[in-house]
Amino acid sequence: MDDPLIQLTEDYKWIYFLDFSWRLGIDGISIGPILLTGFITTLATLAARPITRESRVFHFLMLAMYSGQIGPFSSQDLLLFFIMWELELIPVYLLLSMWGGKKRLYSATKFILYTAGSSAFLLMGILGICLSGSNEPTFNFETSVNQSYPVALEMLFYIGFFIAFAVKSPIIPLHTWLPDTHGEAHYSTCMLLAGILLKMGAYGLVRINVELLPHAHSIFSPWLMIVGTIQIIYAASTSPGQRNLKKRIAYSSVSHMGFIIIGLGSINDTGLNGAILQIISHGFIGVALFFLAGTSYDRIRLVYLDEMGGMAITIPKIFTTFSILLMTSLALPGMSGFVAELIIFFGILTSQKYLLITKILITFVMGIGMILTPIYSLSMLRQMFYGYKLFTATNSYFVDSGPREFFVSISILLPVIAIGIYPDFVLSLAVDKVEALLSNYFYP
Repeated sequence: MDDPLIQLTEDYKWIYFLDFSWRLGIDGISIGPILLTGFITTLATLAARPITRESRVFHFLMLAMYSGQIGPFSSQDLLLFFIMWELELIPVYLLLSMWGGKKRLYSATKFILYTAGSSAFLLMGILGICLSGSNEPTFNFETSVNQSYPVALEMLFYIGFFIAFAVKSPIIPLHTWLPDTHGEAHYSTCMLLAGILLKMGAYGLVRINVELLPHAHSIFSPWLMIVGTIQIIYAASTSPGQRNLKKRIAYSSVSHMGFIIIGLGSINDTGLNGAILQIISHGFIGVALFFLAGTSYDRIRLVYLDEMGGMAITIPKIFTTFSILLMTSLALPGMSGFVAELIIFFGILTSQKYLLITKILITFVMGIGMILTPIYSLSMLRQMFYGYKLFTATNSYFVDSGPREFFVSISILLPVIAIGIYPDFVLSLAVDKVEALLSNYFYP
């Protein structure tokens, strides 16, 4: 491999007549998600301490999921990307259907149908790129980056890949598996789902749709902006209507993924860097919210918000960490969510591609979405922790957060604040690769 931006490469022949190799390498875009994956898998394993039924199988599946998630982020071969992408569905399905909630089989089946159906599009796109590129079929990423296709064909590829990634990093209207899955899964599974599974979709959009198909991306990017703004508003206004706590958090993470789509749609380095930063930042925030929801579920065994209330008196540590991380989720300055969304705003406003009135309109609608975020977050906080409902009940004695849970909360909170104060931690990794990636786009 001659690309200086790709490091830690491995290249071994696997299937000779297909030019299919075991090709791995890490560049500036993928190092963030890979580190995030390792960090979050460790924390999710810590969070899974309460599981006693078949705990060895559970931890085996968590680690299998970890391998399947590192794969797509580090593969430099399209077919290897697809194989890893598929490998990761099996542990999730088993984790859902064995350790889930009441409706776990329904949600596990729904998850596998959605994601396996989307993978068909992914496989068709990858085979199409492999066969139509040069005179001999190749899955190598470097040779595919430099290929140019007829515009109609490239748009066809783009739509196929976009459907595949839109299911994974849920983009409206293909997001409906996510609230069910998150509502039923055990919370340590939820941490891996929200932290990494969703980021695989966003990473695929950056890696394949933006890098491999630049002409189609510059044609479709206005539609990406429109879809992203609709998604932010829609998910933020659907979230308050959910009774289930985890479903509400799931819709909030759908809303946050809208910012990533918008950052990808504004084709310039500011917007793309903001999207990558938002990938990392939401990785931490979504994980933290699901973890805290799960710990409070361990205390009170209630799922629905309207049955809760008054928990702040008995579990003050969980209440404090939950409040701080909800502030992060609604983009309070000094936290990573604020920096990421601010950079994405700047990316839209400095984009060369759109007219000024369009940019102002999109920014205005995004601003409305950011006003809706505190509404559902703070109402969730109020329904869970304020009031006297559980305090007067007979089972009013709970144990507050123990050292293990406190450790997990703090170790998610510290990177969030660190990125919020000094975002260059993440941005300095990706900035060279983003410049190289955007050199394919020329605007007269």
